[in-house]
Amino acid sequence: MRRLAAFLLCLLPLPALAGEVEARIDLSDQEMTIFLDGRELFRWPVSTARAGKFTPLGLFTVQSMKRMHYSTLYHNAPMPWSIFFSGNFAIHGTDQIGRLGRPASAGCVRLHPENAATLYHMVLEHGRANTFIYVVR
Repeated sequence: MRRLAAFLLCLLPLPALAGEVEARIDLSDQEMTIFLDGRELFRWPVSTARAGKFTPLGLFTVQSMKRMHYSTLYHNAPMPWSIFFSGNFAIHGTDQIGRLGRPASAGCVRLHPENAATLYHMVLEHGRANTFIYVVR
């Protein structure tokens, strides 16, 4: 009987223990603001799509994550701390930190590698299902 009760308890949904993470990317300001449970934690410069390219607008969830990814589209370019949110589009660290704060990418959202690592670990801690990426103009 105890085994059955323990098994049935495992089937019940548990209350959410993780906070909700929101990464809000403003294309006009070339800035990302990170919120945890609605409270602003960080504000970082980013680089999004340069002329002739685009960064998708809208509300997204995390599709996949990779600690170190190499672009299959752009000459094996390193993409550390990648958080993919729409097909091949990701938030990731860049070695071109001097270009942050202005459009420079092929469509991804580039961050300073330290900031990308911080966001990556926040997503791991709070869960992909509790992370939302909002790209606005």
